[in-house]
Amino acid sequence: QLQLVESGGGLVQPGGSLRLSCAASGFISGYYHIGWFRQAPGKEREGVSCISSRDGRTNYADAVKGRFTISRNNAKNTVYLEMNSLKPEDTAIYYCAAVKSWLLRLCVLATPSYDQWGQGTQVTVSS
Repeated sequence: QLQLVESGGGLVQPGGSLRLSCAASGFISGYYHIGWFRQAPGKEREGVSCISSRDGRTNYADAVKGRFTISRNNAKNTVYLEMNSLKPEDTAIYYCAAVKSWLLRLCVLATPSYDQWGQGTQVTVSS
């Protein structure tokens, strides 16, 4: 059974940091493009960052460039999202998602492209 489980969310003050983890089970995440997405109350789910399977190429939304870093540890079947200089507007539920690498040449930040999703982890940035 394919499963993605996010962890690492929580409450942090503006300017703080968090590291989210996305642990995959039931499949080898190294063969999949992995994306991080977020959804704030009353807003649509949006792409934050993704990492491609073959060459580890990364992509970031403009809102998080220079502050967030995505990485993967294939030995642990886990993808991470390091979030620094957090802002109140980063508050959202963060989801990771996966898509088979042979379906897309590179990862994209488009939600319809992904067919495996985790349950999400809440990130709240507030003083």
